[in-house]
Order: sequence, then structure tokens, then C-alpha cells
Amino acid sequence: MNVKKALFNIFGPVILAALILITILVMPNSSHKISQKTIYQASLSQSKNIFKGNVVKRAAFEENYVPFLGSSEFSRMDSFHPSSMAIHYDRSYRPFLLGAPGSQSLAQYFGMQGVNAALKGKKAVMVVSPQWFVKKGIETGAFNLYYSNLEAVSWLLHATTSQVDRYAAKRLLTMTAGQNSNLIRKCLAKIADGQELTSFDKTYLKLKYNQLEREDRWFSTLAMNDRIGKIERVADKLPVQEDFSKLDEVAYKMGQKSANNNQFDIYNKFWNKRLKKSWKHLKHKQSHFDYVSSPEFADFELVLNQFKANKMNVIFVIPPVNTKWMAYTGLSQEMLDDFNAKITYQLKSQGFNHIVDLSQDGGVDYFMQDTIHLGWRGWLKMDQAVSPFLSEKQAQPTYHLNKYFFSKEWQKMQGEELSNFLKDK
Repeated sequence: MNVKKALFNIFGPVILAALILITILVMPNSSHKISQKTIYQASLSQSKNIFKGNVVKRAAFEENYVPFLGSSEFSRMDSFHPSSMAIHYDRSYRPFLLGAPGSQSLAQYFGMQGVNAALKGKKAVMVVSPQWFVKKGIETGAFNLYYSNLEAVSWLLHATTSQVDRYAAKRLLTMTAGQNSNLIRKCLAKIADGQELTSFDKTYLKLKYNQLEREDRWFSTLAMNDRIGKIERVADKLPVQEDFSKLDEVAYKMGQKSANNNQFDIYNKFWNKRLKKSWKHLKHKQSHFDYVSSPEFADFELVLNQFKANKMNVIFVIPPVNTKWMAYTGLSQEMLDDFNAKITYQLKSQGFNHIVDLSQDGGVDYFMQDTIHLGWRGWLKMDQAVSPFLSEKQAQPTYHLNKYFFSKEWQKMQGEELSNFLKDK
């Protein structure tokens, strides 16, 4: 056997396999249908790979699944959780949970980029947590958990030199994840600088997109959380008939039974696991917390711009904080009221008028499951507004967005300056 033939026998199969793999990865994706079971499991999973991908979300939004955007709120799966209520009472919609701890506005914005076509004209629910709006905004480590190059490439393929896109590019460049690909980093830098991408850039991005979405189709559902059994078990505890008085009675009793080993009416399991050993050291420790001055307000404006571009009709939920916990830790009600006024103005002044303001309900018995997350009666009150919004036809909103909400001035405005600003409006 000559040397050339011997080398071919050794390396030929490897080279051929590599060529086949590259061809598969860069060729456009097929229209292979995602199974209903996979979509159902994904809608409850809160798996990061599902959040970061396109394929499963797109399939869900082309059907009757509604995006429920938030962070750690949706991890609290009791009988009155939105998914439980929708399943048990066979609602015309099914929540698709998007987010888990750390998934704030910037993550939600980029998470929509590969599925915007499927979101056109859709309704959505977004929980806006005050705790996102800390002084420095989202931490890069938290953002990185929910970021994928697929999201960035999807966005870059449609990016322009508009102020909104320049802001988004600059924000992504401040995150370490935005630096993990030379191609993406260079393209982001061009958009941030007001430059258009070249034909070469776009061609390469399209090839990269095909590769990344193919990987998404193959791998995003691997090791996906399976919460179907859990949500169906808690749903079975709901009354057969959907009657608010009866539901509220059941919610009260569930809360009373499940949150009885501490003075704050916090869910027993959460108390035992997270607070029992440390709570005595937390007295007055939150008196300096501030949710009124934050770059999160501008990141949130990115999300609002995407909702408008998609012609979506969105209902926003502003949750409260557990009042007993606030009193103990010294968290300021005045500061929370300022946050509420600021975020409400940002929404309503731009035409986002569907707001479920629960900010004053933190002292209602068994409204909260822990210190900051809705529980039994909180979910139920939220449902009283969200379910009709999603089930019934709504007038198409008219949005009039204001670029001022991207400004440093608005991000930092608080105290007397904020009060005087809002008085004049």
C-alpha cells in the first residue's frame, strides 16, 4: 500500500465526517415539527437552554402559548400559579414561562430576538420586579446565564443604526458574554458606533445563524426540566368550579397551612432552607436599598421598544414586598412608592396602559409566598386581571415611545427631583 493511500485510509473518513458535519450545521434548518409534548414541557421548564434558543419558543408562540416574562417569580409553583390555573380550568391560552432568577430586562430583550416574527400581534404578560432596579443594573454574571450567541446573531441580522439599536449594542458590549466571539464583538462595535454592517458581515452572520439554530434544534431540549407532574399535581388541588370566593378561601387555607412556622408568613420550606439560620442578622439590613436609580430603566425601555415593534399587547404586573419582612429589614415603603410611580409613568406615558399594580398588597394574608414573591392569594389576584386580558379580545394599543427614557437623567432621577418631575406631568 503506497503512502497516499495509507494516509487516505487514515484521514479520509475523518475529513469526510467533518465535511458532512459542517454542511449539516451551516445549511438552512428544516421545517421539522416540534412535538406538542416537548412544547408543553418546555413551557413549564424555565430551562436556560430553552430561554436562549429559538426553535421551541417559535413553535410555541405560533400556537396558543403566551409569553410570561419575568425572573424568579414563576419558579413558585403552587396551585394558583398561572400555569396551574390555565391547565385546570382549560383556558384558551397556556403560559410559556420565560425567565428564572437573574433574567432581567436586558436578558428578556435579547431572548426575544430570534422569535420576533412569531410574536407579531401577540399578547404577553410581564412581571416587573422592583429588585431588578438596583444601582448597577443587571450583573454580567446573571446576564451571561441567559445569553447565547444565537440571540446576538439573530439581533445583528436585523440591527440598524437607530438610537435604540446603538444602545442595545453598547449594553451588550459591557457584558463579558458580548465579548466571547470576535465576529459578534466587531459587529456590535460597528452598530454601537453608528456604522452599518457590510455584506461580508451579514453573509457570515447568516452562516453562523444556520449553525447555531441547528445546534439549538438538536441540543436545547436535552436535560430540560420536567415540571409537568408537579404542575398537574398542584392543579388537582383546585376546586372543580372556577369561583373566585371559593378559590380565595382555598388559597387562604393553603397559605395558612403552608406558612405557619415563622412570624413573617413565609412558606415553611423556604423559611427552613433560606432564612431560618440567618434571619436574626438581617434586622434593618435593607434600609439602604434603592430601586429608583438604575440603568435597568433604560434596559426596560429596550423591551418596550421591542413590544411596539412586534405590535404586541402586554399586561404588566408590579408585585409587592412582604410587608412584615419590610418592617423587620427596614426596606423603605417610600422608596418602593417612588419606584412604582416612576415605572408606572414610564409605561403609561408611552401607551402601555395595562398594569396590574399589586404594590400595596404585601400585607394581605398569604398574598406572598416568601419575602418578595407572589404566593397563593397573590397569584389569584393577579389572575383576576391577567386571565380576562388574555382570554378576551383587546383593543389594539397605540404606543408613542420617548427616547428620553434611555437617558442617564431618567435612569438616575429620584427623590425630590422625581417628585417634581411627575407633578408637572
